[in-house]
Amino acid sequence: MGKGKSSGYSYKSRGTNSKGNHYCARDYGTSANNPNSYHYSNSDGSYYYSNPDGSSYCSGGSGYSNYSSSNGGGWSSYGGSKSK
Repeated sequence: MGKGKSSGYSYKSRGTNSKGNHYCARDYGTSANNPNSYHYSNSDGSYYYSNPDGSSYCSGGSGYSNYSSSNGGGWSSYGGSKSK
C-alpha cells in the first residue's frame, strides 16, 4: 500500500468505516519486536496502539488508559491517577 513518511514501515491496510472508526496496520519489517503493528481510534474517543517495540497503549475514552511495555512493565490510569 505504499511507504510511510518515515520510510521505516509500509502500510498494510488503513481506512475509516461508516461509523467514523479509523484503523491503520503497518509492517515494520523483521527487525521490529512487533513487525505487524497497528492502531485504531473510535468515534467515541477510545483508541488502541500496538507498537513496533512490542508495547501497547489504550484509552477507553472515559478517563481510563493503560500502557504495557515490551518487557512486562506498565501502568494503568483512571482520572489521572496512575497505578503500576
